Amino acid sequence: MILSGLEIKKRLGKDIFIDPFDDAQLNTNSYNLKLHNKVLIYEDDVLDMKKENRAVEHTVPEDGLLLQTGQLYLGRTVEHTRTENFVPMLEGRSSIGRLGLFVHVTAGFGDVGFSGYWTLEMFCVKPIRIYPGIEICQIFFHSIEGDFERYVSNKYQNNTGVQPSLLYKDFQKVSETASPPK
Repeated sequence: MILSGLEIKKRLGKDIFIDPFDDAQLNTNSYNLKLHNKVLIYEDDVLDMKKENRAVEHTVPEDGLLLQTGQLYLGRTVEHTRTENFVPMLEGRSSIGRLGLFVHVTAGFGDVGFSGYWTLEMFCVKPIRIYPGIEICQIFFHSIEGDFERYVSNKYQNNTGVQPSLLYKDFQKVSETASPPK
């Protein structure tokens, strides 16, 4: 079951937290989230899953930033969200998609208990100019059945800025727990 917009509003401050919240961004069954003015761009031509990949932060000026095809841009939402008892999901707005801008490559699925800013994995079909503060995506909430454990992560929980991949930490964890060969 997906929560209606009215139900999202009714649950604000109880088990759904969106800061800042603006009634004008509330939809029939979702809430629009805005693009922050910072993006990260990876420096390396080849990204390595086992290593921390270098990224440079750029500011999206008021007159826009031109995104190029073949380049991944990591952004984040203006809004900080926290969800208890529901599964948050993120999708691009249809108006954004119709311009050929993807706001997430694969990470539109959230976890119960996630608290932080949403990282946007932006990729475009054609060059496109983006602007800070644009309502770029929408969050919606699914009910969850059965017992569950709250999301706990030392990688992404309670993030404060644009969040690059921290997958390399998984490899460190594996090598720390692996027993030495006999």
